Amino acid sequence: MAQMIPASEYAERRARLMELMAKDSIAILPAAPERTRNRDTQYPFRQDSDFHYLTGFGEPEAVLVLIPGREHGESVLFCRERNPEKELWDGFLAGPEGAIERYGLADAFPIADIDDILPGMIEGRSRVYYPLGRDQVFDTRVMDWIKVIRSKVRAGAQPPGEFVALEHLLHDLRLYKSANEIKVMAKAGQISAEAHCRAMKRARKGGFEYQLEAELMHTFMEHGARSPAYPSIVGSGTNGCILHYIENSSELSEGDLVLIDAGCELECYASDITRTFPVSGRFSAPQRALYEVVLAAQYAAIEAVRPGNHWNQPHEAALEVLTQGLIDLGLIQGPLAQAIETEAFKPFFMHRTGHWLGLDVHDV
Repeated sequence: MAQMIPASEYAERRARLMELMAKDSIAILPAAPERTRNRDTQYPFRQDSDFHYLTGFGEPEAVLVLIPGREHGESVLFCRERNPEKELWDGFLAGPEGAIERYGLADAFPIADIDDILPGMIEGRSRVYYPLGRDQVFDTRVMDWIKVIRSKVRAGAQPPGEFVALEHLLHDLRLYKSANEIKVMAKAGQISAEAHCRAMKRARKGGFEYQLEAELMHTFMEHGARSPAYPSIVGSGTNGCILHYIENSSELSEGDLVLIDAGCELECYASDITRTFPVSGRFSAPQRALYEVVLAAQYAAIEAVRPGNHWNQPHEAALEVLTQGLIDLGLIQGPLAQAIETEAFKPFFMHRTGHWLGLDVHDV
């Protein structure tokens, strides 16, 4: 599958970020580390969202450095070198040359040389933009580089005087999605919708929650989405009342509802869909009554999503419909305004209507 976001867009993102940075500053961003699952088996690698946003580079052991005004190129990547023997076991690497050719970085060096090169790039810069506290091991390396510079102050070296959280600038950029990002997210949503429909058709008495999860994963993979955006929730009966239920091991029973909260990840962009349906294909009267309240709340929220409205208005619109529905069904006492003020709905609706979506399922 061809990548839906071109290298030129990642370059534009880096340029926009550097426009926001101080002129005598430097930004340092490490890739996500590899994680051991057990013994000599690694978890499937997933790139850090911020790192992906700025590079599209999908390998571990890499560091992005942005230096506004640098004569030999403002965007620099440290990454693994090509190694035919290692690549035979673990797959192809881009190498520094590939980072420049395929990913549009201005300059690139072997990651093994970072201790020799990066302190010299930091020296003389008054401000360092860096995600401090996210990776303690890498934090220590950064502080070691600063110590190297400080040890040479008497020889004229100038260590940076200020560290600033990179997220303050970067996450403002990530909040606004480009046309290409919206296309990827829409495609992810379409794949996930098809997966939900497929799981609904598989549901039957005597089946198991994990069989519905298998239908989700099959559809994700079939369309090139290699993983879910988060652990899929398939909860039947009382399991559907556990907000983050992921065991997905119970048998489906006649008369039960099944709640599926699942979405695929496509090119690192998340989708997120929750639907509830009866195992038998038919709602009981009480189940239908509750379902109709939730459906009306969803429509009210969608109606409130329009230019000029506050971001909280969809939630408030849904909350009014849900609370009034609970009053009408005799589950809580009215009147509406008082029930909302006292949060009488909380035993049934303890969270909010929605959240940001993007490179993270709960996006910046």
